[in-house]
Amino acid sequence: MAWQRPDGRLPDKLRPISFYPSFTSFAPGSVLAKCGDTQVLCTVSVNKGVPKFLEGTGKGWLTAEYRMLPSATQKRQERELLKLSGRTQEIQRLIGRSLRAAVDFEALGERTLTVDADVLQADAGTRTTAITGSFVALAHAISKLLHEGVLERSPLCGQVAAVSVGLLEGEPFLDLNYLEDLAATVDFNVVMNQHLGIIEVQGTAEEGSFSRTQLDQLLDVAQKGIQELLIAQRQAIADWEALFVIN
Repeated sequence: MAWQRPDGRLPDKLRPISFYPSFTSFAPGSVLAKCGDTQVLCTVSVNKGVPKFLEGTGKGWLTAEYRMLPSATQKRQERELLKLSGRTQEIQRLIGRSLRAAVDFEALGERTLTVDADVLQADAGTRTTAITGSFVALAHAISKLLHEGVLERSPLCGQVAAVSVGLLEGEPFLDLNYLEDLAATVDFNVVMNQHLGIIEVQGTAEEGSFSRTQLDQLLDVAQKGIQELLIAQRQAIADWEALFVIN
């Protein structure tokens, strides 16, 4: 019997996605990203200076931090204070790697962009929502820097979005919620750019294995979802045409 989605979606259907820009007042870029019941506050700050390995190169840097609020899940989790879990470190590195693929660091100059992704509510897909939402926040931050004259030209040279996919009852499903994430025998996170080129794929079989054919099916479903996310991102960025440097 084929898997029946708890919310009635078709296998290749995204959860409702929405972006609320300028959600906070002080960060140059801020967006509340909602993907179904998952909500992530994404902010981007800018500071002069770069890590030591980039000093004197004229190039900038982007780094990311990810946290989940204690009440983001049904059962309260302890705050991560002095020691970050392996999961948290893995996710924030993924966010950083993904967004760096969209930035021309020579155009940024010796400045550091810090992305903060804070999960307010989790129903699976927090890392992919964080990437997709943080790109919108990044674009808004760059827009503000251009309008203020801090930057002479836009360093935004790519677009990045991410989505989860998985196998349920042997079939590919797009954008898993928590119940589906628990039941999936194979779970993937896929990050792509505006050309649908793959930036990163994280995937594993929770039990058994999966075939090359199933892998291709998962990537096809992920690509369809990311195409829709790329459109939604652009709609949430008012001056997209002026910001994006064709690459």
